[in-house]
Amino acid sequence: MPDQGDATGGTNGTGGARSAPPAVRVEGLWKRFGDQVAVAGVDLELPAGRFIGLVGPNGAGKTTTLSMVTGLLRPDMGRVHVAGHDVWADPTEVKARIGVLPEGLRLFERLSGRELLGYMGRMRGLPGEETDKRATQLLEVLDLAGSQHKLVVDYSTGMRKKIGLAAALLHNPEVLFLDEPFEGVDPVSAQTIRGVLERYTASGATVIFSSHVMELVESLCDWVAVMAAGRIRAAGPLADVRGSAPSLQAAFLELVGAQGRHTAGDSLEWLGGGSGAGSR
Repeated sequence: MPDQGDATGGTNGTGGARSAPPAVRVEGLWKRFGDQVAVAGVDLELPAGRFIGLVGPNGAGKTTTLSMVTGLLRPDMGRVHVAGHDVWADPTEVKARIGVLPEGLRLFERLSGRELLGYMGRMRGLPGEETDKRATQLLEVLDLAGSQHKLVVDYSTGMRKKIGLAAALLHNPEVLFLDEPFEGVDPVSAQTIRGVLERYTASGATVIFSSHVMELVESLCDWVAVMAAGRIRAAGPLADVRGSAPSLQAAFLELVGAQGRHTAGDSLEWLGGGSGAGSR
């Protein structure tokens, strides 16, 4: 399986044609919070036009990495380029080319869903008529048309994720970043979101989303990066990272050294049967 050293790309052999520019290039990215190193020297290139999963256990550094890549958090060291532009040297160009659905999404809750999209369209510099057209289409496709005049504060978790996705897609970004987009979402909403994202990548755009649910990533993505303890453990096409393992989950457990964890409860011989605290 590829390791950190294989996570970056280049030419297709000596003298060959260069590969397409990556959607994201990360070089030497570090972030520390006090004594805790959250991201430890990440180097990574993510190809354009792919459905990419950034996977890892809770606390692996996924959210911190995406926050730095999208300009929401400044790194201690390192550089990030998105769509060919430096995130920190050229933030205006980068923000025009990306859409972001972050973890713990905060929305303008006293606006309706329709008003929120209208506001985001104006923020993005879209003409009013074009904003209205795109908002109507997104609300319809995401099954929010019937709730478009309801205040966002009254939206369910799934509805909030969908209106957040609509806001992130409104300006038709080149690269879409999603942090745990299916967390807390009901199956119907999840299927709707999935369909929209598959349509989006089929058009040549790039989706990069984080998740700790391997089965979801395996069913959606064609390219993955595995992260643990702030480092990239493997990156590449899904089939390459999975290798000879029966599933991405099995490959992941091997990569992070946790393949024996299924026996973790063997010492709890008292657990089970509902016999109560006083049984002997």
